[in-house]
Amino acid sequence: MQTAMTTGSFWFFYVFDVCEAIDLDALRRCLGIQRNPRDPGVRPPSPEYVRFEREPVTEQLSPVLLENGERLRATAEYYDYGVISIAFELPFAMGWPDLVGHSSRLRDLPEVERQANRLAKDCLDRIHETLVKPLPNWLSEDYYVVHVSPDGASAAELMQHRGAEIAQIVRGEQLELAPGEIEDVLRSGDSYYPDDLLVVGWTAAFLYDTAEGVEPVMQLLQYANTQLLEYRYYDTMLTAVLAEVYRTLDSQAGVLARWRMAKEARRLNRIRLEVRELSERADTSIKFLSDMYLARVYHLAAEKVGADDYRRLVDNKLQTAAELYQFLMDEFHGGRAFVLELIVVIILVIELVFLFRGQK
Repeated sequence: MQTAMTTGSFWFFYVFDVCEAIDLDALRRCLGIQRNPRDPGVRPPSPEYVRFEREPVTEQLSPVLLENGERLRATAEYYDYGVISIAFELPFAMGWPDLVGHSSRLRDLPEVERQANRLAKDCLDRIHETLVKPLPNWLSEDYYVVHVSPDGASAAELMQHRGAEIAQIVRGEQLELAPGEIEDVLRSGDSYYPDDLLVVGWTAAFLYDTAEGVEPVMQLLQYANTQLLEYRYYDTMLTAVLAEVYRTLDSQAGVLARWRMAKEARRLNRIRLEVRELSERADTSIKFLSDMYLARVYHLAAEKVGADDYRRLVDNKLQTAAELYQFLMDEFHGGRAFVLELIVVIILVIELVFLFRGQK
């Protein structure tokens, strides 16, 4: 395979969980953006293959100039479940050896992350009135994609002749990888046509496709990372809530303590239902109506970035919270029954006392 110049773009995604929700209608008014649902550019083209329940709002930002002179195209994307994504694009034209080395250096560049944090704060300062319950501390995720434009080679030829370089890009390594590691990376590849290829990794992906084919795949990679971020937030919240309930149980003893458990149970159940509602809203914010390839792309991305793992953790902790709620309510009902029985006994004793006094 020839070592000709290849073209494409480096993409950086920085995703921030900034609030419980974003009022997208108010946001559009704030930014002066007309509601115009975007055609995801699916191949074969149809806007009905992938559809957001609440289409994220996209805002073009001013380009960012790095210290080395490189200029990044910048975009902000706002999701209704409280997530903002800052995306940078850097076009390139270089040979494969330079592509591998430059890719590895770029993804470890602290300046890009600093610029993403700065832009996120600037964006939120402008739209703060559209945020619902802003979070004092943000969770964040980042993801890196190398998009290479087709040069006539098929996906099979690319895997055969450039598999080692693709594996280095996905793993972020400058040194050549072992054959077993290369094979493991390439197993996460998928194609729709013979001349396109997607290889997904934990923190980065390689994409070989046309500009039209790239858009929906980029959207899904970005979306999978927003899901990871949301489930991380729910996991952190539930961990803190469960730990607090356990501490309360350890510090309380006796019948009167059981009587007070109803309040703790109601609080736990309210939080559990809130997390379940937020989780379901984020989980159902996108629908795959008939395109199995894009559904496969999303599930592959969700698995590789860890969103599925965190979702299972959240589901397990929600189940634990439900069982703990039932335990607290059982303890409360047990305490209440004991108190009621005690009152009945006291009343009977009083009646017996008056009865015997009346017989004297």
